[in-house]
Amino acid sequence: MRPVLYVLSFLALIALGSWAYRENYATQAALKEVRVLQGTIADLREALSVQRAEWAYLNRPDRLRDLVALNFDALRLLPMEPWQFGSPAQVAYPVPELPVIAPPGEAGELGDVQSTSATDEGL
Repeated sequence: MRPVLYVLSFLALIALGSWAYRENYATQAALKEVRVLQGTIADLREALSVQRAEWAYLNRPDRLRDLVALNFDALRLLPMEPWQFGSPAQVAYPVPELPVIAPPGEAGELGDVQSTSATDEGL
């Protein structure tokens, strides 16, 4: 009985060792992938910050003003003035349709409920 127990223990030790070996390499591969992804994220964040800086540079008010002045013949853009904006009172809101309310005699009273029981129908 002892030799069987020794062989089973040895086989279990080999199985656990091979499992630990595979898990070690799988963990190392996952860590390598995480490092690559973190590098990609850092590169994308840097590119985004460069694009934001470029956008801010291109949208400077003085630059846009000069571009409008240079292209006035083609665009006919003028600076916005406060009088060009309307007030909320000038907005034409749609008028909601109200439901028609019938007088009490036409629609029926609350006491005019018809009975639908089986005894009334003759069943």
